[in-house]
Amino acid sequence: MPQYAVLIYANDSAHAPEATKEQLRDCDDHYDSMVATGKLHSAYAFTPRDYARTLRAHGATDGPYNANGDVVAGMYILNAASLDEAAALASRDPALISGGGVEIRPVHSGGEVAEHEPVDAGSSTNASARSER
Repeated sequence: MPQYAVLIYANDSAHAPEATKEQLRDCDDHYDSMVATGKLHSAYAFTPRDYARTLRAHGATDGPYNANGDVVAGMYILNAASLDEAAALASRDPALISGGGVEIRPVHSGGEVAEHEPVDAGSSTNASARSER
């Protein structure tokens, strides 16, 4: 089944290290409702913008990539038959209620990286393993 990334944009993330259960209630309720659909593949909540570090060609700065607007507060991956189905599922995201937004994109490729031994470039065994990924 196709996968869709849902990028959550908000003024900031609610998921500060000291956040209380009450402060995270809307996010947790949304997570639980997504799990109940059977369509949620994975989900990640990011910490607030003050915890970010941005790297650019000329160096690094503390803070988000976009310091003057919404930041990516989190993301999740949905297993959905279509972009329309993914959008319908994401339309209940609490970021929408608080003035933020969500962006839904089809996932092209990727996934969790399995632990493995370092690749020996001269080994034919490792070469065939790489081509299978």
